Amino acid sequence: MTKLEQHYKESVFKELKAHFNFKSVSQVPKITKVVVNMTAGDQVSNAKAIESVLDDLRKITGQKPYKTTAKKSLATWKLRQGMPMGGKVTLRRQQMWNFLAKVLHIAIPRIRDFRGLSQKSFDNNGNFALGFKEAIVFPEITFDKISKIRGLDVVIVTTAKNNQQAQKLLELLGFPFAKKI
Repeated sequence: MTKLEQHYKESVFKELKAHFNFKSVSQVPKITKVVVNMTAGDQVSNAKAIESVLDDLRKITGQKPYKTTAKKSLATWKLRQGMPMGGKVTLRRQQMWNFLAKVLHIAIPRIRDFRGLSQKSFDNNGNFALGFKEAIVFPEITFDKISKIRGLDVVIVTTAKNNQQAQKLLELLGFPFAKKI
């Protein structure tokens, strides 16, 4: 059990239950999974770029990613339906908590000019989307060994019923949100 998971079970859970006046413990929001996505971008036709993306994702998450393919053909990007575009990983349980701890304590502090996470990144179902412009904020990716700097997307899926519950959950876990002006 990671310190983050222990923190959730010991203090965040109780604080959420008291703050929202939940009657049942099953109503208290929790994180169910984290989806990490990375695309090859403009190098879609290059097979080595796809393999590089998959390797980077495997290093960052510690789990084997699966290839994502194009759903539609786009002539402007020379993209055909079914062509590999990148990779995707779904993390649950222990690997999810390890990855979230890495994001909170290692990746976010390494972002240049960081001013807090946007509160507009919630969908109305209590899920939070977070994008990294550079995957090199993760220590597993060394700048010398990559061919191109790529970004990655992280979606945190929760059982929260609305954005307020999800934001309170993530704030209590330590996610630094930007202040509303």
